[in-house]
Amino acid sequence: MSLLACLLLAAAGPQLPATGTVVPFRIAQNAIIVDAKVNGRDVSLMFDSGFGGTVLLNSGIEVGPRVGGMVLRDFVGELHVDTVKLNSLQIGAVTANPDEKLIVKQPTNFSAEYGSHVDGILGLSAVKNMVTEVNFQKNEFIFYPPSYDITKKASDGKQTFLVKMLPIGGNAIELPVTTASGQMMTMALDTGNAFYATTHRDVLERVSLWPDGKNPNYIRKSGIASGAVDSWSFKMPAINIFEVPVQPTVWDVIDLPASDAKGDGTVGYEFLSHFNITFDFARRRVWFENWKKPIENEEPGEIGISAGYDRSDKAVTIVLVAPGSPADEAGIKEGDQILSIGTTDLEHPTFDELRQQLSGPVGSTVDLAISRDGQLKRFKVTRKALYN
Repeated sequence: MSLLACLLLAAAGPQLPATGTVVPFRIAQNAIIVDAKVNGRDVSLMFDSGFGGTVLLNSGIEVGPRVGGMVLRDFVGELHVDTVKLNSLQIGAVTANPDEKLIVKQPTNFSAEYGSHVDGILGLSAVKNMVTEVNFQKNEFIFYPPSYDITKKASDGKQTFLVKMLPIGGNAIELPVTTASGQMMTMALDTGNAFYATTHRDVLERVSLWPDGKNPNYIRKSGIASGAVDSWSFKMPAINIFEVPVQPTVWDVIDLPASDAKGDGTVGYEFLSHFNITFDFARRRVWFENWKKPIENEEPGEIGISAGYDRSDKAVTIVLVAPGSPADEAGIKEGDQILSIGTTDLEHPTFDELRQQLSGPVGSTVDLAISRDGQLKRFKVTRKALYN
């Protein structure tokens, strides 16, 4: 090799290693599902970077005796759960060495939530000690050695972005979201949030995007781990999400303060799946490669009802009809019981499952069979964009 070539190679600095261990995943209802082995037991787990622990399993999955309990926080509330000692964790062919050596147990039917066989959740602690790529383009994780220096990855500010993690949230990937006026929101990178982005009413008020004291239209009930909460859709103006310029998009807003004062909400699957994402806790950096456009989400079509399964009546009961919504104008009432949506008979759906079935393109229609005081009624309702 010539002296000039050696000098050019030295000037270029260290190169990124080209190899990593690939672990495939699959997609089910806006969620990443990966096969793993927990304390020697084969399980399927939904990867949730918004969960700071290592593994959360359905309480019916036996992986060891109870060793204690802990408190989990979601968007607005707390849950008391049992814990089991974590002895071993394999993600595909990769042996993980997480900081958190506990397994959380919670009585949840994950398979019903995601429409696929799922035994629990794989959290951020499971992978934070590795340089981890979530490649949505190929549906695979790539786990790199510590020598893989993410700061050497190219960033052009158009298709590729290298973003510094904010100095908070040791068990979360907290990154900046900046409004056109320069005000910043602290948002977690959350693959477990199925929607585009979720924030809180008080956050929008703080950054001057929502007038103090103004009540929203089209409130609905949304299901989270700690229970049902009031929420609504908001048409967010052009904004920078994790330094990525984004034109107007529709966000979910929870009408309550956050359970954690450090964060302003989460950016979810609908945004993240447009990128191949590599995060590196040791170097406090996240790299985004935009592989799918447009980044912006479409305005969802809705009819304006919230419903849930009532165990006492063993029926799906409408608990809220938004005033002025298509359902309200069609004559659907709170207390009505939904028998079917289109050709789908309902058994034990969750809030989110019902929302997905009732939503669709703006202008499309949905057929509902409803029981009211024992009388069968049928409705054909046209979906509209119900955002604030």
